[in-house]
Amino acid sequence: MENLVGCALMPHPPIMIPEVGKHELTKIKKTVEAATKVSETLKEANPQTIVIITPHGPVFNDAVTVSVHPRLRGSFTNFGVPDVVLGFETDSLLMKHIIRSCQRLGVNLLELTDDAAKNYRISLQLDHGALVPLYYLTRAGFKGQIVHLTMGMLPYEEMYTFGKAVQTAINSTDKRVAVIASGDLSHRLIPGAPAGFSPKGAEFDRLVIEALKNVDVKALLNLDQDLVEEAGQCGLRPIFFLLGVMGGLDVAVDTVSYEGPFGVGYGIVSFKINGKRKEEENATGTMGTESAPVTLAKASLKYYLENKRLMQPPQAIAPVLAGQAGAFVSFKKDGELRGCIGTFAPTQPTIAEEIIRNAVSAGTEDPRFWPIELDELPELDVSVDILSEPEPVTSFDLLDPKKYGVIVRKGRQSGLLLPDLEGVDTVQDQVSIARRKAGIRPDEQIELYRFTVTRYK
Repeated sequence: MENLVGCALMPHPPIMIPEVGKHELTKIKKTVEAATKVSETLKEANPQTIVIITPHGPVFNDAVTVSVHPRLRGSFTNFGVPDVVLGFETDSLLMKHIIRSCQRLGVNLLELTDDAAKNYRISLQLDHGALVPLYYLTRAGFKGQIVHLTMGMLPYEEMYTFGKAVQTAINSTDKRVAVIASGDLSHRLIPGAPAGFSPKGAEFDRLVIEALKNVDVKALLNLDQDLVEEAGQCGLRPIFFLLGVMGGLDVAVDTVSYEGPFGVGYGIVSFKINGKRKEEENATGTMGTESAPVTLAKASLKYYLENKRLMQPPQAIAPVLAGQAGAFVSFKKDGELRGCIGTFAPTQPTIAEEIIRNAVSAGTEDPRFWPIELDELPELDVSVDILSEPEPVTSFDLLDPKKYGVIVRKGRQSGLLLPDLEGVDTVQDQVSIARRKAGIRPDEQIELYRFTVTRYK
């Protein structure tokens, strides 16, 4: 991938800025030297645009954000040095590609325009999470454009998918782009640390740095959640994003630095992009603009039609395919449904295995259609819906056919309808169709559940 010229994790303590830290810089000499080296290396790669993701911009629980403004600026006024000001033009073309790519991959990206910022009462000023790395890049000579992103409190798998969306967007432009994930590690390394002390902080940092040195997404996904909570960190979600940006690419670790003299872990890891895709990612991550679930669904049905048995789940799977959830696989041909079968609750150890089985069922066992044949595969459009855990509801007022799917139950009878279906515009229509699918009469009492889906195409 020639457009992506480098990636790095960088910390963001304002004390790294000489005008702020002054004599304290000697205590983080290793971090300052590594940040300088990484910035100079990236500058030598001649990026026209820096994409930077920060944990300290406007953070939403259910969305990541992009700052939509022609010019972004910020200062270190809050840290006693108002004269240190940075300003950058926004790369509006790359930003548009990112927005489109997120829409395609089902990433909830909020566009922070002036009006949106006013509505949410938030600032479009660059935060210190972005400013600190950008200070070092500017000092190294970078004078290009930026795209300013802020993480959301989304599952780690979705942050990885966000990274994949940005990778696809970068590949759609003619520009040389570097990506920076801004994030500090544990804030609880020593007594008196900003977030208090926990002996697990150092363990968390060690495991994260080791995983980054090995570019090991699975190791990060397998981190004990109690350990993550105890660490008191702000960098893990930006790290998953960064790994998504590099997903499927041949990368090599260039610089590794770590220290935590003030009780906060400052990790710097930079990556050289060699451009070639790993073969295993082609089967388990995303190819081009195609999402990992869709790639796997296609591969599963093709394998079954060729070999008359289910494919084995890949040894290495993209984060979005880990965990457990119900999933529906749909095939369409010339805009018309050709097969759709799924599970509203997990029946397999992983989402990957759920999709493998449901893709075969949708393609060969949907009683409404003849089984799909091998020569039809190039003509099919595929979508995969991964379901949230259903929650009971007591009123139609809590339903929305565009946002929520619905499940109706009466004893052993149940019917499910996915959200946002063409021609299903009211709650009454949605519940009525689900009743008919379950064989439940309109006058019979039912239990009602709703769920959300993440749709991949």
